[in-house]
Amino acid sequence: MSSTSFKRNESLYFYALAALGLFIVFLGYLGMHMMEEHGHIVSGMNNKVVWGLPHVFAIFMIVAASGVLNIGSIGTVFGQTPYKTRTPLAAIIAVGLLAGGLAVLMLDLGRPDRIIVAATYFNPTSVFAWNIFLYSGFFGLAVVYLWTSMEKRMYVWSKPAGLAMFAWRVILTSGTGLIFAFLVVRQAYASALLPPMFIVLSFAWGMAVFLLVQAAMYAWNCKVIDADMQRRMKNLLGLFVISSLYLVAAYHMTNLYFAKQTAFEMFILRDGGIYPKLFWGGYVLLGSLLPLALVYTPGLGGTKSVVTASALVVIGSFAFLYVFIIGGQAFPLSIFPGYEVSSSFGDGAIGYYTPSLPETLLGFGGLAIAYLITLIGSRVFKTMPHDAVLAATNKHD
Repeated sequence: MSSTSFKRNESLYFYALAALGLFIVFLGYLGMHMMEEHGHIVSGMNNKVVWGLPHVFAIFMIVAASGVLNIGSIGTVFGQTPYKTRTPLAAIIAVGLLAGGLAVLMLDLGRPDRIIVAATYFNPTSVFAWNIFLYSGFFGLAVVYLWTSMEKRMYVWSKPAGLAMFAWRVILTSGTGLIFAFLVVRQAYASALLPPMFIVLSFAWGMAVFLLVQAAMYAWNCKVIDADMQRRMKNLLGLFVISSLYLVAAYHMTNLYFAKQTAFEMFILRDGGIYPKLFWGGYVLLGSLLPLALVYTPGLGGTKSVVTASALVVIGSFAFLYVFIIGGQAFPLSIFPGYEVSSSFGDGAIGYYTPSLPETLLGFGGLAIAYLITLIGSRVFKTMPHDAVLAATNKHD
C-alpha cells in the first residue's frame, strides 16, 4: 500500500472514530436533557441514594485523570528517561478525563447554571468549593506541563512544572477523598484513610487507562512497544494494584475494629445483596487478583495480557466505586445510635437503587468526551512515544 493511500485510510478511520465519539456524546446529551426536562424522578436516584451511576463515572474519571499524570511524573520529576516521551500523551489523557468527569458532575446536578453561584460566592468551609480551585488549577498546570514537555525552548522548565503538577494532583485526589471523609452523617465514609486510599487508587486506575490508550496508539500506527518498557509499566501496574488492595483492606479492617461500623461492614462485605457480589467478584477477583495473575505469571506479560489486565482494572474500579458510593448511601443512617428507628418515610430501612437509561447515557457521554479530547489531542500534538530513540539514547548513557 502506498503512503498516500495509507494516509487517506488513516484519515478516514480517524474521522470515523471521531464521529462515533460525537454520537455517544449526543446520547449523553439526550440522557441529560431527559433528566433536565422531567426531573430526577426519571433516574434511579431517590431521597436515600442522591449520588447515582453518573457519580460513579465522574469520580472514576477525576481520580484516573490524576493517576494518568503519574506517568509524566516518573519521567520529569524522578528522572526516568523512558517515561519522558510519554508525558505529552499522559497530559492529554488527563485533561480529557477531567473534562469528561466534570461534565458528568455538572450535568447530573439538574441545574448546571448554579455553578455560577459556587464560582462567585466562595464558601471556605466547603470541600466542594475547594475543588473549584483544584480542578481549574489542574487544567492550567496540565497545559503548562504539556507545553514544557513538547517545546524544546521550555525543556528547562519541565521539572519545575512536573513538581508543581505532582503536588497539585496529590492535593486534588486528597480533596476527592475528603469529599467523602467529611460526610460525617454517612458512617460509611467518615475515615481518615480515604485521602491516601484515593491517591493510591488513582495510580492504579490512571496506569490502567494509560496502558489501554498506549496500546491502541501502537496498534493504530502498526508498531510494537519496546519489550523493556512493557515490562517496566506492567510491573508498575501490578505494584499499584497491590498497594490499592492493601489500603482498601486497611479501610475495611479499620471499620470492622469499631463496633458501630460492624453492621455497615457486614452489609457491604456479606449481607448487602449486589454490593458484596460487586466488591468480591468485581473489584477483588476481576479487578485485582486476575490482573495480578496476568501481570506476574511467568510466560505472560505480553501486550494482550497487559491490555486485558488493564481493562480488568478499569472494570474493577467501576465495581469498587459502585459499592463505595451507592452502597454507602443505601445503608440506613444511624440517627439515634442504640435505638431501632422506623417511620413512614423509611428511616432505618435500606435504600434501593437501580440505574436508569438516562444516567447510563450521561455516564458514557462523559467517557466519550474524554475519548474525543484524547483522540483529537494526540493527533494534533503528535504524542506518539518513540521507544526506539530512547533505547538508542540509553545505550550511549
